[in-house]
Amino acid sequence: MAHTHHVKDMFLVGRALINFVSIFVSLGVFLFGFEQGLMSSLLTNAYFKEYFHNPSPAQIGTMVATLEIGALFSSFVAGKVGDKIGRRKTIRCGSAIFVVGGVFQAASPEIYVLGFGRLVTGVAIGFLTTIIPCYQSEISPPTDRGFYACLEFTGNIVGYATSIWVDYGFSFLESDWSWRSPLVIQCVMGFLLFVGSFLIVETPRWLLDHDHDVEGLVVISDLYADGIIENELARYEFRQIKESVLLQRIEGGKRSYRYMFTQYRKRLSVACFLQMFAQLNGINIVSYYAPMIFESAGWIGRSAIFMTGINALVYIASTIPPWYLVDTWGRKPLLLSGAVVMAVSLYSIAYSLFLDNSWTPLVVVGFVIVFNAAFGTSWGPIPWMMNEVLPNSVRSKGAATSTATNWLLNFVVGEMTPILLDAIKWRTYLIPATSCVLSFLCVHFLFPETKGLSLEEMGSVFDDSLSIFSFHSGYNYGSLEGSISHGSGAVRSTLTQRTPALMARNPAYSRLESEFLITGNPVVPQVPAATDPLKPDTSGISYDDSAVEPPSVAEVLEFKRKQQARSWFRC
Repeated sequence: MAHTHHVKDMFLVGRALINFVSIFVSLGVFLFGFEQGLMSSLLTNAYFKEYFHNPSPAQIGTMVATLEIGALFSSFVAGKVGDKIGRRKTIRCGSAIFVVGGVFQAASPEIYVLGFGRLVTGVAIGFLTTIIPCYQSEISPPTDRGFYACLEFTGNIVGYATSIWVDYGFSFLESDWSWRSPLVIQCVMGFLLFVGSFLIVETPRWLLDHDHDVEGLVVISDLYADGIIENELARYEFRQIKESVLLQRIEGGKRSYRYMFTQYRKRLSVACFLQMFAQLNGINIVSYYAPMIFESAGWIGRSAIFMTGINALVYIASTIPPWYLVDTWGRKPLLLSGAVVMAVSLYSIAYSLFLDNSWTPLVVVGFVIVFNAAFGTSWGPIPWMMNEVLPNSVRSKGAATSTATNWLLNFVVGEMTPILLDAIKWRTYLIPATSCVLSFLCVHFLFPETKGLSLEEMGSVFDDSLSIFSFHSGYNYGSLEGSISHGSGAVRSTLTQRTPALMARNPAYSRLESEFLITGNPVVPQVPAATDPLKPDTSGISYDDSAVEPPSVAEVLEFKRKQQARSWFRC
């Protein structure tokens, strides 16, 4: 009988499928890194400077920062688009726009056209950097979510390093093709991502949130159960996600930005502040202007690009330890240690440039490499994965807001850095160094640790304005004999289990939490004698237990046959 249930759907399943889609979607952030490194090296290209008549620091700053402007505005749109058409199709849109922007850049006759091309490319980058972290967090198992998020960031840095060495290789051409050729190459890579977007799966959380339950179960079984749709683990995961979706609808079903800012402000603050400090801590001073920094320290022309390439290789290596540390050691220890090393490095760079002696070139190169390595291990990957703290109903909008924070500060840094380097020289590095100190204090005192939690369990470390998902509002839920504690007192609950699902199905539990927060006195809800505590009253709720049950095998098989008949590509 089991044989009749087998219908081929994916050429990869299980861990192989997760690895494939994780590595492939990393091409989206690879493109961001490639674009970032590409421009930093072209700024020292002699043919580039001659063709555009030696642009001023203000022109360079504006041309570099136009990418951030496009990304800033598109990141908000990307959140809505991602909710409407799905994560996969949003990646497809972003890659198509990236190709268009790349063509404008490669063919640009004037610096203003180049700036416009970067603006269009920025729109694409805004789509990709908003949705890809959401996509990654929604397909990854909780025990490995940090690993895959860090792997994604490694893709970004590989893109950065690749562009530096591509620039270095083409710098030996004695024509304008020395700077146009790398711009053409990025168009090819954007097209590859566009084609690949037809092959990757949609995230199960988006599918279930939009009531595509059959396809959702298929994707869950492909990702977590080796494609076996009858697997109990897959069906359990389906129930968990679907229940979370329905609970959020019970809670209000609202998805507006206003609702998100009021109901989930603590979660959103974590995501946004991490992105803010990731920029203010100085990485883009180094990423965008590393060759200029090395030139100011004594490395001239092609030597500056070469040293930037060496720095980029070390940068890649530094992104590998978090693969294994972020889910074992945790997010906070990595952020704290990274902030310390980055602050010391930036203060040392400033002091070395101030002394301006024969050792300055080597000292600056050394501390730039140390700074990049510390960032790659901590503040590089972790802010991008903190969309994990946001609930499913507003995750793409929250990701849009945190990504917009990144791009806003990215724009400010990109615009001001060449001007500051020209005006106050070495003192420029004191600004991000001080930001590193502030970020250390903020993380240490304000941010929670989230390693090992599933996306549905994030409420256990946040108070969401009386949200039924808040486990932290004076209660300690989750054990079979939970205890309620407040101050020095503790009351043992007579209920066998108190979970968000139980609370949502029985309004008495929500009233309990509100009353406790008002009076400060733990109160056990009164369950009618006819009601089984394990099966609370659902009369006031618009769905019953059957609403979270997975589709039948027959429904899944029919869906697979239709999908297989429609097209080899996933649309």
